[in-house]
Amino acid sequence: MIPIVFAILAILTLVSAVAAMSFRNLVHCALALAVTFAGLAAIYLQLGAPFIGWAQVLVYIGAVAILIVFAILLTRSAEAPKEPVVSPGWQTGVAVGALVFGVLTLAILSSEVAQRPPSAKPEPTVRAIGNQLMTRYVLPFEAIGLLLTAATIGAVIIAMSEVIKRQANTSKSLDDRPSEEASKS
Repeated sequence: MIPIVFAILAILTLVSAVAAMSFRNLVHCALALAVTFAGLAAIYLQLGAPFIGWAQVLVYIGAVAILIVFAILLTRSAEAPKEPVVSPGWQTGVAVGALVFGVLTLAILSSEVAQRPPSAKPEPTVRAIGNQLMTRYVLPFEAIGLLLTAATIGAVIIAMSEVIKRQANTSKSLDDRPSEEASKS
């Protein structure tokens, strides 16, 4: 991979990931998450892993990110959140994250797996992966499809119940107001 291209993709992915965590508007967070997924897919494609790269595009950008956007749009309330963007203990979180990063980096660099010479590059093709998915792994593949379908149906049901509750509260508040005729008499 060309180092400049990798650096651009890495910066794009990291900036969009930080943006996904720090934006106040949930729709903007979800869109930044979709850009993060796109950056990861581009890195996979640049590394010569087309199946994983396009699966990232189809599954994460095409399904998960869009599902998150729809869930946010269907279930959010009209008022903006009043809480601050950064929690009071953010310094502790940054310190713990840096400590975990340091420990994991040290463990990876000192492991004997990192010292081994690289093995021969396997040559899996999309056809071979597809054959395995449709023969040996067909049951887990179908189970994941059912799980995603159930999650989508659940999100729609939750969104519809929120809309029904909101409509009931609106009509109840309209019924509780005194009518103009009663106030005139």
